[in-house]
Amino acid sequence: MIEIREIDPSASFMTQLQEVDSGPVTVINTFIFPEGEYEAFLDVWQKDSFVMMASPGFISAQLHRGLGDSRTVTNVATWESAAQLGAALASDEFQELLALYPEGTVVYPALERKVAIPGVCEA
Repeated sequence: MIEIREIDPSASFMTQLQEVDSGPVTVINTFIFPEGEYEAFLDVWQKDSFVMMASPGFISAQLHRGLGDSRTVTNVATWESAAQLGAALASDEFQELLALYPEGTVVYPALERKVAIPGVCEA
């Protein structure tokens, strides 16, 4: 079973999902998988990704793994809106998959939007 922890207690992930402003959002999930459970973690993550990819509003996802002996994996996924991401996360099919993550898996989700900085990056 996966444990969900807040990366920023001042703005819980569930509160962020209630954002009414329309437009694309990026969910950044940093996972810490138990030692020796990388393959098991990937198996479940792939299954939950297929559910997400079939959901309305999904745009893209990319998985990153920490280097060396790191047990971190970070998923960066883009959605058309916070509401569509929230609906996908609330689906029965996705909720059932959460119990399949290796015991001791922890995730720190955050919902963010691009920021424009002149001469550096575009929103």
